[in-house]
Amino acid sequence: MDNYSKSKLSTEEQKSKTQSGKQNISSKNKSIQDDIKLLIKGLNDENGLVRRSHAEALAQVGTAALPELINALLNSKNVIQRRAAAKTLKLVGDPAALPHLIKALTNDSDSVVQFSAAGAIAIFGEAAVNHLIIVLESQEYTEMQYGLAAWCLEFIGSKAPNAIKIAAKSKNTNVKSAAISALEEHIRQSQDQEAIQLVKSAINDTAENVQIEAIKLVGKLYRINSFIPTLISKLKNNSADIRKTSVLSLMQLNIYEAIRPLKELLQIEQDKSVRKIIKLAIKKLTTK
Repeated sequence: MDNYSKSKLSTEEQKSKTQSGKQNISSKNKSIQDDIKLLIKGLNDENGLVRRSHAEALAQVGTAALPELINALLNSKNVIQRRAAAKTLKLVGDPAALPHLIKALTNDSDSVVQFSAAGAIAIFGEAAVNHLIIVLESQEYTEMQYGLAAWCLEFIGSKAPNAIKIAAKSKNTNVKSAAISALEEHIRQSQDQEAIQLVKSAINDTAENVQIEAIKLVGKLYRINSFIPTLISKLKNNSADIRKTSVLSLMQLNIYEAIRPLKELLQIEQDKSVRKIIKLAIKKLTTK
């Protein structure tokens, strides 16, 4: 056999191997997709242990399972399957799922799907912050949906301190109040002075909900002396909710110098729920 014939044969063999390889890959991909669809179907099983096993198997498949999982999350008529798909996306842990999880949080009619989507969103840390801000800035959603978005920010907290601090400067009061609350763990861990200054600013914000979140946060932290006079001054605020929150924070921090102002407030306080909290605070602070 001459060199030309050998070369021609070699080329044909190579083409044959390439075609065979492509067929094997195609066959393998089809097999994987069939397996994924079977596992997705198992997410609507009424047995929770069965659903869990299918979810864990899909997590092992990883990113390749995303299209079918997202389709199940957004389009399945079976609410059990939608709930399980959201939880499975959390196990897969691919941030490409974020926009779809946000859509489930804000559009799904089932509250458990919304909760499950929020649980998945929260694991993505800084990558999720801007998505959550968009939800909080909107006026289209329910109080529960805003609450879930705020919870996600709080869960992310110290994992994305710079993004949270930027959000704490927002002109939108929903975003600002949620971000202030989310600073707790970061401040506790780092005593970041910039973050503390943001809380100081928020405690005197024009928006009541921002003030309340800042006052709550102060009560959860270690004692920061510069906050104490401000907390005591808030006992004279016109808002019953701000007065109540201030009393609770003073009590939580064991601010004994607040006993006299609390007793003075008790003499004039008209709101029954605030009076109840004042009495409890005075009792706690005066009991050794």
